[in-house]
Amino acid sequence: MNELAQNHCHSVRRRLLRGALTSAKVSSRFSGKGSWPMSEAMSSPAPRRQQLSVNDYVAGIRAGDRTILARAITLVESDSRRHEAQAQEVLQHLLPFTGRAKRVGITGVPGVGKSTFIEFLGCLLVERGQKLAVLTIDPTSSRSGGSILGDKTRMERLCQLPAAFIRPTPSGLSLGGVARRTRETMLLCEAAGFDTILVETVGVGQTEIALRALVDFFLLLLLPGSGDELQGIKKGIVEMADLVAINKADGENKLRAELAKQDQAAALHYLQPATSEWPTEVVLCAGLTGEGLPEIWQRVEKFYRELEPKGVIARRRREQSLAWLSDLIHDELKRRFYRDARVKSHLSAMQQAVLRGEITAVLAAESLLATHQECHSGSTGPEK
Repeated sequence: MNELAQNHCHSVRRRLLRGALTSAKVSSRFSGKGSWPMSEAMSSPAPRRQQLSVNDYVAGIRAGDRTILARAITLVESDSRRHEAQAQEVLQHLLPFTGRAKRVGITGVPGVGKSTFIEFLGCLLVERGQKLAVLTIDPTSSRSGGSILGDKTRMERLCQLPAAFIRPTPSGLSLGGVARRTRETMLLCEAAGFDTILVETVGVGQTEIALRALVDFFLLLLLPGSGDELQGIKKGIVEMADLVAINKADGENKLRAELAKQDQAAALHYLQPATSEWPTEVVLCAGLTGEGLPEIWQRVEKFYRELEPKGVIARRRREQSLAWLSDLIHDELKRRFYRDARVKSHLSAMQQAVLRGEITAVLAAESLLATHQECHSGSTGPEK
């Protein structure tokens, strides 16, 4: 890290520390340990959090400051248009320092032991000298909008390691929102110097489609004898996987795990591989004991060693970037359409007309789109 960035980061940290000390003094006065009169304490405004500039964010992230990285992630997750503008400026400055990390997605049915698996694997990678970021896509609380599961509490040993960083991302209501928040968080972590990024989803569903579009390598965890082969998830998810691992393959589960491995391997013969020039295999592992995990990571490293020189990973990332651009345009056009005042004034009437059978859904949609287009046909600038 260059000396200028480090000095700037130290300056920011000193300002944040002064703000924390001020907060502590105010707290002390309120608790009766100080000498301020109660009336003065009650009238004193609460200390505000130190606002960071774009340069503060960029220098802090490049210096590997965890506090500033966490605040930058909060910034990109914000729904505020003002925050979004600053977040995009930060990302634009950091873009030249991204793209150098291994991006690995991990998913599986609920109860398969993803957190235990990731914690053991993460500790193993950190011991080998790697800087690891774990990003988890969690279900969202309908009340607070925050993550429900809290992976830091489920990966207690891993989050204590200085070279590991764990951050949950609430899934929200939009699949596009999941992809956008996680992708931008991933870029921030890469700019902060993390060379390995694991992205975990809570279960098998629509978020796995978004996850496949974010990562290079996609790992699917299954349980032995859980009946996964009978669920609709099998073909749709397995055909996206670069490796299938039967987890909890220890103790009394060993025999069932071997049978599940044979079944999954047989099914793979009828599916196209997720990545060209890379055969999807089935392996056994036990996240609790670590059995089979070093071999799984060897498989991941082989994936990069063989396919990176051929340009397969670079091509996948280019395709992902173009698909992301298309999704963002789609999401923004949809947002602008539903926020259009004239569309809002006509939407309810059109919906009722469709329900009464007075107009087809296609004609109603065309009418609303025409209303939106007329409203904005004279506007050339972005929406305020």
